[in-house]
Amino acid sequence: MCGRYYINSNILKKIEQADAFSDASGRAAQESRRDIRPSETAPVLVRSGNSSGRGRQIHIEWMRWGFPAPEGKNLIINARAESALEKGMFRERIWANRCVIPAAGFYEWNSRKEKCEFSRAEQDEMFLAGFYGAFAGENRFVILTTEANPSVAPVHGRMPLILEREEAVSWIVDDSRIGEFLQKVPGGLSRKQEYEQLTLF
Repeated sequence: MCGRYYINSNILKKIEQADAFSDASGRAAQESRRDIRPSETAPVLVRSGNSSGRGRQIHIEWMRWGFPAPEGKNLIINARAESALEKGMFRERIWANRCVIPAAGFYEWNSRKEKCEFSRAEQDEMFLAGFYGAFAGENRFVILTTEANPSVAPVHGRMPLILEREEAVSWIVDDSRIGEFLQKVPGGLSRKQEYEQLTLF
């Protein structure tokens, strides 16, 4: 699973400056490093309404992390990439409302409840594949997860579905590549571990 990740201002400024992205609110540039937990709002990259024409295809929108669970308890924060298209609650939104969640890294906790931080060694930013839906007039997002690669497997069996920078726009706008991306194996990550007792929330 992915139950916490973090962002910082450098990543969001880079995204703002990219040709494909825009942030009409200007809010992203004001962000400093902070952890994002379920139920909190965070910047998300989504398809722009005029993506078929000229101009930027993607814009930044602020959404809350987690779908309300059908039984009314807890939140659905992750969906398994391998089976997401088989679930009615997810399938339609994956086809219509794909998004990318920018991050600097994410956390997992091992069996000894030690906090492990994962990030990309070769670049500052990380792009997490996800999708979103509207609930009570508010857009909320879910992060897709996949089987852990060798970097994460010693700590946890699942990890976020991480896209390369050049794949982010395609995940959002190219319906023909959905199946390809859902089967993607993320590349290697660096790990930093804290040897202290922590709880997940």
